[in-house]
Amino acid sequence: MEEQAFRRWTAGRMKGLPNAPAPQILEQMFGYEAAHLLSPPIATAPCSEAIEFLDESDLTMTARDAANHAGIAASLSVSDLTLDQLQDDVIALAQTYNCTAPTEVYRRAKDLLGSAQELLERTQVPRQRAHAYLIAGQSAALLSAICFDLGSMSTAVSLARTSALYGKVIENGPLQAYAHGTLAFLAFWRGRPSNAVRLVAAARSFAGIGDTALTRLTVIEARAHGHLGDPEAADRAIRQSTELDTGIRDELHDDISGEFGFPSERVAMSNATTRLLLKDAVGAAAEASRALHLLESLPAGHRPLLITTQAYADLGRARVLQHDLDGAQEALESVFIVPAEWRGAGVVERLIAVRADLCGPDLRNASLAITLGERIEDFLSQSTVRTLGALNSLAIEGP
Repeated sequence: MEEQAFRRWTAGRMKGLPNAPAPQILEQMFGYEAAHLLSPPIATAPCSEAIEFLDESDLTMTARDAANHAGIAASLSVSDLTLDQLQDDVIALAQTYNCTAPTEVYRRAKDLLGSAQELLERTQVPRQRAHAYLIAGQSAALLSAICFDLGSMSTAVSLARTSALYGKVIENGPLQAYAHGTLAFLAFWRGRPSNAVRLVAAARSFAGIGDTALTRLTVIEARAHGHLGDPEAADRAIRQSTELDTGIRDELHDDISGEFGFPSERVAMSNATTRLLLKDAVGAAAEASRALHLLESLPAGHRPLLITTQAYADLGRARVLQHDLDGAQEALESVFIVPAEWRGAGVVERLIAVRADLCGPDLRNASLAITLGERIEDFLSQSTVRTLGALNSLAIEGP
């Protein structure tokens, strides 16, 4: 092809078809007839939308908006030292729980929960939020325990559920297990021992729990079986509660311990109460005596008053059931001297049960039984639970 002809084609000045063999060559090369290939272009409708072109200012604005958002997120954080201090305060309260007046425990635990919730509003750092949720869950657990001691069952249940939910948010097994264990013993306190057994089973399913957590749950299970009147299941659980020894620990029940722990003296005291449910006075006296022996071996400043008082109350009742009124009076003297602010639900319900036993047909006319009954009534009238108006709603047996 001559250059002149090529330029006429590409410039659109071609009239007709080129001389052979050019048309045949074009058809062979492109697969279309030469007339179609060399015809004028088909007109198309103009695009209805203008093409948007980006400039440097658009890119700069996008980068600036992203940086501003990241800066705001970064500013929504708190000092790790603040979280560490709050965690230390929770640990200190848990470890001094049984040696601190219930009203003071309530005030401090309430403040800790409020502080943790405030920190959750101020930080968006995932690590800090997880820590704040943990502190909030532990504080709610302590509040649940103290509300139980103060006789407010519905409040204790609500706070235990709150603790369990915080634990679920951060998938913390020990916290969820502790909260479900609390819900279990609150269940049999509210007359639902079968539900308590189910809650214990659920609590055991959480990952990361150690021997102490399992011991606590087994003791609670034993009490539930006691309320169900099943001595074989209760005996089995009592035995298991003293045999768990795999060496596995967890950060809540073992490292923090205190109210979250469950040492041998508390196991013995609680098992004494289960024996009383089964009307096993001899076994109850033995368990209560063992608990008191373990408590007396502790340094004077580290003996939990709540646990000690409950153990003496159980020992007193066991002796009443054995018709040993002198022995019962000796044990109960250590209960009668407890200040009013320490007379919480765990102590009060035990003395209510003692008072009922003293009114039995074999004892009600004995002068010492009458005297002890009157002293118990005076004791109950000055209790914190009575002051809060919760005394009449208490169960006969508690955790």
